[in-house]
Amino acid sequence: MTVEALPKTKKLAGLTEHRSFMYLLAARIISRFGDSIDSIAYSWMVYMLTGSKLMMGSLFALNYVPSILFSFFTGALVDRWSKRHVVLLTSVGRGLLVVLTAFLYASSLLRPWHLYVLTFLISTLECFSSPAELALVPRLLPKEKLMSGNSISTSISRISELAGLAVAGGIIALTGISGAILIDGLTFFAAAAFIWLIRIPPEPKDSINTEESTLLQEIKEGLKFVFTNKLILTIVLVAAYVNLCLSAYNVLNPVYVNEILKSGPAGLSLLGITLICGMVLSGFWLSKKGSSYKKSHLIIAGFMLLGGNYALLYLPAYFPIHPLYLAAVFSFGMGIAVSLSSTPATTYFMETVPRELLGRVGALFSMICTCAIPLGSMLAGVMGEWIQVHTLYLIFGVLLIIPGIMLLKHRSFMQL
Repeated sequence: MTVEALPKTKKLAGLTEHRSFMYLLAARIISRFGDSIDSIAYSWMVYMLTGSKLMMGSLFALNYVPSILFSFFTGALVDRWSKRHVVLLTSVGRGLLVVLTAFLYASSLLRPWHLYVLTFLISTLECFSSPAELALVPRLLPKEKLMSGNSISTSISRISELAGLAVAGGIIALTGISGAILIDGLTFFAAAAFIWLIRIPPEPKDSINTEESTLLQEIKEGLKFVFTNKLILTIVLVAAYVNLCLSAYNVLNPVYVNEILKSGPAGLSLLGITLICGMVLSGFWLSKKGSSYKKSHLIIAGFMLLGGNYALLYLPAYFPIHPLYLAAVFSFGMGIAVSLSSTPATTYFMETVPRELLGRVGALFSMICTCAIPLGSMLAGVMGEWIQVHTLYLIFGVLLIIPGIMLLKHRSFMQL
């Protein structure tokens, strides 16, 4: 999904008549709000519980292992099941696991091995919920309203994430880490309540094929499309490379905030807020001006800006006066760059892939990109034991500029 500008009010009014879609939208808003709080509380909990950069990296990597192992198959399986039931049950399951995590931490019973088990289970449930939620939208909206519906959903979800990050520091200060994680668990139950209200027509029985050969054939068709389309394959591989380079930022930011910026959860929250603000601002600009530029030019500019701001996070270590605010400026620049590079790439992906293959190809795209995250996370965790975090940011920032330079020489890509 891309970051789009908030649609006009009349578009929202046109969607309110589709009550079930509004229930799904409400569930997404609540879930994203809770996830933003959890992103601060959970990472800080792991850091305070273990103090190990290697364990932080391995846990972050484990979060993506189920996606690598299961997502391509779960995407095809979910097509055969009730999407509403899948989203409902996985929301309840994830809520129970998150609440259990909060209880164990509050009771001083949480051990490192618990984190590995709980992380794997939660991520496995997400492998089912993500494709099911994606597949729900076309059943809740007519074709002519899909674009505006997706745009509103993405924009409001970003704002909800922003709100969650804005209050995360205060919630942690007021309720503690366990209280913040408990709130995230409760948001899953609230989201499940809205999913339960959704009403959609049952899937035709003759459209559900349970033969194993059919499932394997569907997977084979998705693989063939990706590996025979050079531009799509190029975009997939570059996205995987970007994920690998950004893993250090995702894994070691609590360490960076604590050791380099001399701040706490509120500082981590500030960097998350500025990152999302940059993404939203870039989305507004792209919705108005993006069509005036070639997609290739926007993507390359995004890589250059992303790598540059990532590398500049090295500087706050040498500015003892308000280093957090300087880092926030560079985080804002990274947010602008993320939308600038990802939105045109996603748009081309959606325009090029046949609709009947979009689910399977999208799952393969996600799986390949996700494969780079555990590798980058483990690499960041190991390197973080020997190299200072701000130096790692400098190294990976410079590496992120390389794809932009290489794509400049790719003739077919430059025609996008």
